[in-house]
Amino acid sequence: MLYLSTRNNKISKKPSEAVLEGIAKDGGLYMPKSFDDCAFPMEKLEKMSNKDISATVISLLFAGDQMLKNENGEFWGAYELVSKAYDGKFDNEDFAPLEKVNDAYVMELYHGPTCAFKDVALQLLPQLMSAAKKSTGMKDEIVILTATSGDTGSAALSGFSGVDGVKIIVFYPRKGISAVQERQMVSVDGKNTCVCSVGGNFDDAQSGVKNIFANLTLPKGVKLSSANSINIGRLAPQVAYYFKAYRDLLLNGEIKMGDKVNFVVPTGNFGDILAGYFAKKMGLSVGKLVCASNANKVLTDFFENGVYNKNRSFFITNSPSMDILISSNLERLLYLTCGDEKCADYMAKLKENGEYKLEKSELEKIKSEFEAGFTSEDETIKTIKDVYEKHGYLMDTHTAVAWSVYEKWVKESGNSDKTVVLSTASPYKFSNSVMNALGKEYDNEFDALNKLNAYTGAKIPGSLINIEKKAVFHNATVEKDEMLDFVDKMVNKKVWND
Repeated sequence: MLYLSTRNNKISKKPSEAVLEGIAKDGGLYMPKSFDDCAFPMEKLEKMSNKDISATVISLLFAGDQMLKNENGEFWGAYELVSKAYDGKFDNEDFAPLEKVNDAYVMELYHGPTCAFKDVALQLLPQLMSAAKKSTGMKDEIVILTATSGDTGSAALSGFSGVDGVKIIVFYPRKGISAVQERQMVSVDGKNTCVCSVGGNFDDAQSGVKNIFANLTLPKGVKLSSANSINIGRLAPQVAYYFKAYRDLLLNGEIKMGDKVNFVVPTGNFGDILAGYFAKKMGLSVGKLVCASNANKVLTDFFENGVYNKNRSFFITNSPSMDILISSNLERLLYLTCGDEKCADYMAKLKENGEYKLEKSELEKIKSEFEAGFTSEDETIKTIKDVYEKHGYLMDTHTAVAWSVYEKWVKESGNSDKTVVLSTASPYKFSNSVMNALGKEYDNEFDALNKLNAYTGAKIPGSLINIEKKAVFHNATVEKDEMLDFVDKMVNKKVWND
């Protein structure tokens, strides 16, 4: 298997090299040269364990790479990497349980150490990187640069804290995430970690990180990489839970092999839903992939008219992990739709003018695979209350965005295929918004967490119990135009966590 840059097919890397680099030298994202040899053995799916599914997905997407060899030289090292990543890290062996809610299923992806879906990928990415370093003979120190809209940061810090040969710097938008999300990050005490707030929104932080990749002069013995879903090693593990959801529906008798299943995904950066598209390309019987957005509906507008325009008002919402106007992973879908030259042209137009427009045939091709919708703030709050009162199911704001879009889409389309709604975070990560939706009073966000538990009886995840009492180890803050100098100081002047 080879991986190519979305902006230039002449740039190719082995999977281990793509994982270690994170982003191509031309700013493009790495994509499999072809999905032709990535067919998942669907005939075996029903008898596969969760780890079997994850290991098979990784083995197919990174086929033949030396990083997947175990100590005996066997290519089933993928299973060992998955075991190291997941064993004992989640509430139980089922890292993505399905819960039936009315006529649909909710896939709960928040049972990991930081209570968000990104744990599934970011517990495995460090294992992949360590294996990739060993297999390529790399001796350089890796510095992970990550921008987060709330959940990637804490999940990445959890995964990389204490990993030898790796340091990680996380940037997050000041006043753009929940208090719980912030405390999860700034309370990490790993000596190889750094957390820094940025004046601006997530797009400012993400653009700043990309600028650092392009312009930072590195000392000898240091390489940069990323833990965002721009890194194929972060995206690939997420493909597995789509196959797992399908297996669970088979075992529950809800579907038969070959039946189509829809997936509704709350997304801002487009990585989580793109993983579902990868699963479809690998042979999963997916009906529609429904992209759910909040008031920052740049993706909804794109799927409707083929125009991607980031030149618009930015809204701070109660689903902050989706407060994004530049959806990086959409570039991978453009690559699959129109090739590297056209993709590079669109990305240049986005950088220069803040927008681009697809050709009619390109938009039609995308719309044959995807649907899209958005939810207002009022609809999000109403959904949390309605679902809890009608069905006894408690969901966070991001899941509520997806559920609201799901209900409107089913009503409009009349689609009767089985549907899975992805739940990306615990309601306790956004307890103030959930309490607001339920009409309950509280003093602050941490008080809301405890009162939500008292009102609903829903179990507080262990990692969030008394989180307000955890010590703060990081208080760095910069403006968006100071990010490059900040990282330069840490990397070149060896001033780490000063």
